[in-house]
Formats: sequence, structure tokens, C-alpha cells
Amino acid sequence: MFAIATSHSLYKQDYYLWLETTADLLRQKKFDRLDLNNLIEEIEAMGRSEKRELYNRLIVLLMHLLKWEYQPSHRSNSWISTITEQRRQIVKLLADSPSLKNYFQESFQECYQIARKDASTETGLSLESFPEQFSFEQEIVLNPDFPFGK
Repeated sequence: MFAIATSHSLYKQDYYLWLETTADLLRQKKFDRLDLNNLIEEIEAMGRSEKRELYNRLIVLLMHLLKWEYQPSHRSNSWISTITEQRRQIVKLLADSPSLKNYFQESFQECYQIARKDASTETGLSLESFPEQFSFEQEIVLNPDFPFGK
């Protein structure tokens, strides 16, 4: 019980040291000494973090695709760079965690609605300027040639 209490208090006092200690205890298979409550909490938080990153990157990608489509006179290398980087990071997230593909599909419409509002704010165009539904298949946003037509 003392080791668990010590590990638990270590979590509050020095998070990095707690991580190192936990990894060491796992390697040594000293499961009885693990701070299980905080370990479970951290693992769950990691999953939420992956989903949140996918969600946020998808919003940024969709917003820039909308700006690209509806403000052609403002297109820039910066927009190309943002589209390319967000796409690259989303593809990597999905490759590292294929089960996030379902979350990508489930959250797509919600992300698109947020991206519409953000694009409206950034461009000064009315919200109605952007279609209520994304006009392409969801997977097209991950195509490196879209919308550049390479």
C-alpha cells in the first residue's frame, strides 16, 4: 500500500518522474506497485487527446479548403502549406491509429459546420456563401491533389 501511495503522491509532485517510474515498474512487471488509478486516467486522456487532435486538424483543413474554393483571389502559398500540413498530420494520425477512421467519419459533419463558421469569420463572406453540406466525399479531403488539380 505504501508504494501505491508513494507513486500516487509522485504523480502530483513530479509528473515526468511519475511517468519514468511507471514505465520502469511496467518493464519490471511490478504491477502491484503501479499507481493504477492515475495510469488508467492517463491512458484514457491519451485517447481523448488523439481524437481532439484529429478533430481540430480536420476543422483547420476544411476551413482552408473552403477559403481556397470561395476566395480564389486570396489563394496563397501559406494556404497550400496549411492544407498540406493538416492533411499530412491527419493521414499520420489515421495510419498510427486506424480505429480513428470511424471517428473521422462520425465527426466530419460537425467539423465541417465549425469550419464553415470559421471560414465565414475569416473571409468576411456570409455563412450562407458556404454550402451546408460538404460537396465531396469525405475521403477527398485527404487526397494530396485536391484541390490543386495536380
